[in-house]
Amino acid sequence: MKVGFLFNHDALHQISHTASVIVALADEPGAEVTVLTSSAAQEARARDLIGARAAARVRFVALGIGRTAEMLERGLRRVMPFRRLAVLRENRALFAALDVLVVPESTSLALRDRFGLTGLKFVSIPHGAGDRSIGYRKVGGGFDLTLVAGEKVRRGMLASGMVTPETVAVVGYPKFDLVDFGPRPPLFDNGRPTALYNPHFDPQLSSWYRMGPAVIDWFAGQERLNLAVAPHVMLFRRQFHASVEHRHVARRRALPARFAGLPNVLVDTGSARSIDMSYTLAADLYIGDASSQVYEFIARPRPAIFLNPGRLDWAGRPEFEHWRLGDVVETVGGLAAALARARDDPHRYDAAQRAAFAWTFDRVDGRAGARAAAEILRHFG
Repeated sequence: MKVGFLFNHDALHQISHTASVIVALADEPGAEVTVLTSSAAQEARARDLIGARAAARVRFVALGIGRTAEMLERGLRRVMPFRRLAVLRENRALFAALDVLVVPESTSLALRDRFGLTGLKFVSIPHGAGDRSIGYRKVGGGFDLTLVAGEKVRRGMLASGMVTPETVAVVGYPKFDLVDFGPRPPLFDNGRPTALYNPHFDPQLSSWYRMGPAVIDWFAGQERLNLAVAPHVMLFRRQFHASVEHRHVARRRALPARFAGLPNVLVDTGSARSIDMSYTLAADLYIGDASSQVYEFIARPRPAIFLNPGRLDWAGRPEFEHWRLGDVVETVGGLAAALARARDDPHRYDAAQRAAFAWTFDRVDGRAGARAAAEILRHFG
């Protein structure tokens, strides 16, 4: 069985969600594994994550696009993922040689739906396990098999009608296979607690566009706490962002110069540390909005605060389920009050966070990749 793993994104954050599955399948005699990447950085990241032993057992293929597509992409890259579709269209023959394609996103279904590869089987391993409604759109139900992190996502997908009991399986969270959950060095050397601010890029749900700079200004003006600003890696990859769910577009403005060199604030616009759980494991407190990284943060319960500057009516809505894991505030003044409450009662949400983590992730340490590999072989081997 010829199995391909495709990494075809502007950033590198999706690779860790399937890397341990590559490692597991590389050891299976019945699987011939190919890793397909659309940039040198993706290949380097994939090789690093799977290790030299597994890398020696798989084939790496670099996917390019023609000169015309490259010229068009230079003008469109800031506003749309033109290159991703061009990579699929111009490398159809490589994909047609596979039996199964494993992906962490849904754009790849265009190979079948737009480019005619009806014989290829598609496996989805979602990159994250959050609550946003985009994760339950029926467009994501076109996969032959979907492998999810836990019962929360399985039941949500079944309820939405995007999968059937035969096309979905719980395998755990492959990203966790590659993470050392031991103590992390502090992000600052001043002995103060550190808050992580992790805004999403979705212009309807993100706190960044309305409130982000004001949050940084508040931290810069006090001396009790540090702040690590590590947004979703896509926030600073594009200048304009569109919400697929809510049909809303926003322009992401440049960072103000006043944020450079602050002694108690660091801003990471997209380094490897923003995607390998460095910040979620090292921080003492989480501040966010719509990112699924909050579920990675609560692997060890700690205070969390959620920003709602748009005053969204969120109570009882499943896409805001994670907002039950901490205080929800609408202003910087509300944030300051919530930080004081977290300092005085840091364990108030511990029980809710433990329950949410167990509902979201089916944990068998170091085994999610092996479980995913076994499901792929069982369905298609």
